[in-house]
Amino acid sequence: MSTSTPGAPSERNAIAVVVPARDEAERIGATVRSALLLPGIRHVVVVDDGSLDATGRLAAEAGAVVVRHPRSRGKGTAMETGAARVAALDLGSGLPPSALLFVDADLGESAAATAPLAGPVLAGDADMTIAVLPPQSTPGGGHGFVVRLARAGIRRATGWTSAQPLSGMRCLTREAFDAARPLAPGWGVETGLTIDLLTAGYRLTEVPCDLHHRVTGTDFRGQLHRAGQYRDVARALAARRLRRAAPLRLLNVIARTSAR
Repeated sequence: MSTSTPGAPSERNAIAVVVPARDEAERIGATVRSALLLPGIRHVVVVDDGSLDATGRLAAEAGAVVVRHPRSRGKGTAMETGAARVAALDLGSGLPPSALLFVDADLGESAAATAPLAGPVLAGDADMTIAVLPPQSTPGGGHGFVVRLARAGIRRATGWTSAQPLSGMRCLTREAFDAARPLAPGWGVETGLTIDLLTAGYRLTEVPCDLHHRVTGTDFRGQLHRAGQYRDVARALAARRLRRAAPLRLLNVIARTSAR
């Protein structure tokens, strides 16, 4: 007879939510509370990436394990910090590794709609799932430059065309996450993660999710944010082009040396 608690995650069918967050006091509480309602949840870890507001305190009050960076170190580093804390929590409890579900801090109550991302990963049908969001109720002020840069770069590197290459909501196995480390820094993390896993032979799939986040506006702050995204995505793509070219350069050197 089973002695497990109804609704509780089984040892090998559990996920941990990691929420990178910076200055998200307005929405982080609702995001954490909604994430805690997801099926199979083992931990919710919020990485307060140098916030100047009450993000960390409100996340803890909502029930999250909070890790704080004294200064902002960027989204990629925040994701690695969160994954490291999850590994420590699993190990300390004597549990097998959790699958990792990365959730943006500004999803609020809609964070509960990330549930479909876990199914294919836990069932062994995918190594990473990526959320595809519906059109947002508040249009953004961007022109799609960063999205097109990321999509074209992923397609050139892997042959795969992503519907939403910058989507931050992703679920993946611990094995896949570790295979992609070190993650690309900053806002280039999603683009780098997609390329690195596809080129390593991991299976990716996109999953529609009814998620709603705060759309970056058209003001100066919004434009600075997009400029930073463009810079980081471009750097991630350049680093991976150099990585792919390195073996070819080495072969050319060996060929020239052998011909002498």
